[in-house]
Amino acid sequence: MFLLFIRNFLDSKGLIEIETPILTKSTPEGARDYLVPSRIYPGKFYALPQSPQQYKQLLMVAGIERYFQIARCFRDEDPRGDRQPEFTQIDLEMSYIERDDILNLIEEMIIETIQNLYPEKKITKIPFPRISYQEALSLYGGDKPDLRENPDDPNELCFIFIVDFPMFEVKKGKFETMHHPFTQPKLPDGKKDKEEILKVLDSSPEILLSEQYDLVLNGYEIGGGSLRIVDPDVLIKVFEILGYNRREVEEKFGHLLTAFSYGVPPHGGIAIGVDRLLMILENEPSIREVIAFPKTGEGRDYMMDSPSEVSQEQLKELKLKVELEDE
Repeated sequence: MFLLFIRNFLDSKGLIEIETPILTKSTPEGARDYLVPSRIYPGKFYALPQSPQQYKQLLMVAGIERYFQIARCFRDEDPRGDRQPEFTQIDLEMSYIERDDILNLIEEMIIETIQNLYPEKKITKIPFPRISYQEALSLYGGDKPDLRENPDDPNELCFIFIVDFPMFEVKKGKFETMHHPFTQPKLPDGKKDKEEILKVLDSSPEILLSEQYDLVLNGYEIGGGSLRIVDPDVLIKVFEILGYNRREVEEKFGHLLTAFSYGVPPHGGIAIGVDRLLMILENEPSIREVIAFPKTGEGRDYMMDSPSEVSQEQLKELKLKVELEDE
């Protein structure tokens, strides 16, 4: 019922539901990929998608101006209580829009969904507050504030949008993007002049802000998105700051750069974590309680006993050998 309501809402707003591939290419987007070996092309691998990010941007280039998908995503991350190796997102992307167009649409969608399916819940602040990342840190000590008047009341919901994140953060002496590399950077004064941004990317990238936005509910991040980079020169420069040379960028993202060379509309999107949102709405302590056949906190499926070994015949067919560490 929950996803049916979402589908009907987005359809009424003119968004087209499109499924994107599950077998895709391994590219540096943040988390570690799950890899799938190819039998037909020995030594080469597919990757399971961390998100439909590149596909939905390519759809914008192709002229599909309003897209959505109930997307299955996969990330090989270290175990954590509110994570699963596979999860579901409400993913959408739109062309010729500004940040507020996306935030307003998501706000309307969530309010209508809760009022119709969870009438006992009380949304304490409408419209949802919108504050900058720096304001969140200074006022609440973090970027996932819980603004409920009474945190012990299970029917109280307090949403807040966090905007104007830094473009980069430094971890272990290296630059990383706060969101992902496709996020549009902007100058501290909010301007997005290409030449100025390229100069700052060369001289002092740490001062740049970004067009990233997160949606937080009761202290949990339940969604995030951004306006996207549409200029190939800026995208290449961002990846160079992250430590990739131009050849590597063209090898990993040649398909995207080629598409962008034909012209790309300004666009942006957002993804809402279905499992985490339902966990809060259903007053459950863990996302495993709202997922059919969840993995354990260590990423194991004890019912199917997976991950598991495969036969030597299967490995031979894939031209693979397994090398185990000494115990």
